[in-house]
Amino acid sequence: MSNTTELFASAPLGPLTLPNRLVMAPLTRNRAEADGTPTPLMAAYYAQRASAGLIVAEAATPNAVGQTYPNITAVHSARHVAGWRRVTDAVREAGGRMFLQLQHGGRVGHPATSGLTPVAPSPVPLPETIFTPDGHRSAVVPREMTSEDIRTTVADFARAARNALDAGFEGVEVHSANGHLLHQFLSANTNLRTDGYGGSVAARVRFTTEVVEAVAAEIGAERVGLRVSPGSTVNGIAEGETEEIYPALVQRLRGLGLAYLHLVYADPDAPVFGKLRAGWPGVLIGNPVLGDDLTTDAVRRASERLLAAGADLIALGRPFLANPDLVARLRLGAPLNPVRDRYFMYVGGATGYTDYPALASQT
Repeated sequence: MSNTTELFASAPLGPLTLPNRLVMAPLTRNRAEADGTPTPLMAAYYAQRASAGLIVAEAATPNAVGQTYPNITAVHSARHVAGWRRVTDAVREAGGRMFLQLQHGGRVGHPATSGLTPVAPSPVPLPETIFTPDGHRSAVVPREMTSEDIRTTVADFARAARNALDAGFEGVEVHSANGHLLHQFLSANTNLRTDGYGGSVAARVRFTTEVVEAVAAEIGAERVGLRVSPGSTVNGIAEGETEEIYPALVQRLRGLGLAYLHLVYADPDAPVFGKLRAGWPGVLIGNPVLGDDLTTDAVRRASERLLAAGADLIALGRPFLANPDLVARLRLGAPLNPVRDRYFMYVGGATGYTDYPALASQT
């Protein structure tokens, strides 16, 4: 794939031609209705950011038991589909393109939120409290998934992918990162199974492989991306054998013709980055490691460094959160809005969500 350092050149992605190489990363913002239905405010938020080459919308749960936190989105009912359709219509009218991330929380959930006991590869609880409608609560021991649970969950992901296309998305991103269900199957400390889904590296990558294969069979591989976070310890994860797990996963999936592989916290100096770039034949999205220095120059440098190392597209989170016109700001070298009070990242209405100014309103 291309190693160009040009962030603003067009790029192919599955059936799409993106107008630039900047991807708005999926950002959970907790602005959905209690049942997971997207709101009109969310449509306005995403439409503001439609100049991104691609928007990957925030994690949506494929079934009720997969819910993580209050007011996150879902995509397993007709009401959810109708709500997302308002979002995709608004973004398309503004000239944008969207994929939807599909995420099952696994043990990252609570009965106070979903009304259900979380499920996971093994009965190993989250080693920290979790936010619920009643505030922070101690995590509960998840129920170990049976073979039937696994089959049902795989089918739920495929059905959710079909719902996403019915809602107007161009494709979906399967979330196998950041300590959620698929990542829990990959990780040694959360997957203690002794059946065909646990133990060896080959067995631990099986569930993610089956989910991706089912989703690809349902909507076409060219409309499916996969997100991974090699080495991440978010949500109490300790993978073990990181440099064996991800090449093995890529080897299982490389022949499907997926739209992309998305690496969270992509470090071009890390050995696993080089292995995955060498082993992945398609589009690679890199999410650069950004500190608190969210200046135009810092974001450009980190992005261009990843492109030079072999990434094809660059996914940015916080810069898009605070800058609805991020593409224009980076192109012009204009200053970036700082992220304001972090409290409003995950709670509230328009404040800290749709009220970040664009360049034209600052002159």
